[in-house]
Amino acid sequence: MPAAEPRGLRRRLVGEGVSRNVVNLGLTSLFTDISSEMVSTILPLYLMFYLRLSPLEYGFVDGLYQGASAIVRVFGGYAADRWQRYKEVAGLGYALSAVCKVGMLAVGPAWTMLAAIVLVDRMGKGIRTAPRDALISLSSPGRSLGLAFGVHRALDTCGAMLGPLIAFAILSALPNAFDLIFIASFCAAVVGVGVLGLFVENRAPRMAAPRANPVAWREAFGLLRRPGFRGLVVAGGLLAVATMSDGFIYLVLQRRLTFTANFIPLLYVVTALFYLLLAVPAGRLADRFGRGRMFIGGYVLLLVVYVGLLLPTVGPLELFVALLLFGAYYAATDGVLMALASEVLTADLRTSGMALLSTATGLARLLASLAFGAIWAWWGAEVAATVFLVTLIAALVGASVALVRRGRTLPEHVEAIAAG
Repeated sequence: MPAAEPRGLRRRLVGEGVSRNVVNLGLTSLFTDISSEMVSTILPLYLMFYLRLSPLEYGFVDGLYQGASAIVRVFGGYAADRWQRYKEVAGLGYALSAVCKVGMLAVGPAWTMLAAIVLVDRMGKGIRTAPRDALISLSSPGRSLGLAFGVHRALDTCGAMLGPLIAFAILSALPNAFDLIFIASFCAAVVGVGVLGLFVENRAPRMAAPRANPVAWREAFGLLRRPGFRGLVVAGGLLAVATMSDGFIYLVLQRRLTFTANFIPLLYVVTALFYLLLAVPAGRLADRFGRGRMFIGGYVLLLVVYVGLLLPTVGPLELFVALLLFGAYYAATDGVLMALASEVLTADLRTSGMALLSTATGLARLLASLAFGAIWAWWGAEVAATVFLVTLIAALVGASVALVRRGRTLPEHVEAIAAG
């Protein structure tokens, strides 16, 4: 139950300078990720091995899962900024995703209907993500943004590790019991909504003077004209379009090692474990040595993972190293990207800016999944991995240039934000 939150963990993290609100948001994400990862980690198994979808069809569903949330992120971010009700807007997104778990149970093996439910589920994620991240930044001093996002992502990733374990245990005891997984996923999502409702506090933006008028659409989209923020959007979008989804990486590894497909959820678990262990240290290092450097370094680690997929032989050692680097990539990029955005966005438009950034990366990931699935279907998995390897090299060059130019044009208020 939500009331049984781990108080010892909360006190320890609050003692390190992370606010209670950030920890409670992390616990909300922990339960929500148990729910979502139970589903996402079985999707490759369910769709390609149980429903017998082609790689192109799987790429379509996976693309929806990766990028469909981008459709509504801007609307969720704008609504939260306009009304300054970050918790309520995020709660709507969490509740919508919870209801969709029941929908997945209802549609059964009809994969087109399942794709529609996935679309709505990811729209719930799109609504909640930017308001949640804005709450994290509004609840944290500027000097500790990397640490705050790192703590949140660590708790989030704890759920991402537990979800696949639960799914694997269910399928091991009851093969093909996908309905039971959807029910358990719904229950975990309800707990997450409860934690948000009972423990998370709404926070108002810290501004020198109150706004005379509510946030307008043109102000939100006008953020893209700011060089400091525009460079971040360009960098994030370029790298996202060259990023294979988790499911495709694990499917390629399964093909190379020819292990039983039922073990695919465990690959998510190992990746999440490394992400959990490295998220907070990566946040601290980003705060100390530069968030842009950490972000680009994370994608260099992903590049090494791509190289590993194309080695002549892939054994258990190569698999372990690939999962370690994949977890480190997430630790170095996920929360760090939002911390970078927090540097350059004023408090009254922070949610809208984060939503625009997430929309750009989400649409790019959707395109990446569709492209990878199509190339795999037409020319094979190895060709698809090679194409994405070359694309990521080019994207790293372009993103590095964009971040360097961004650094030269940061607005004056950034120093005030960083000082907390």
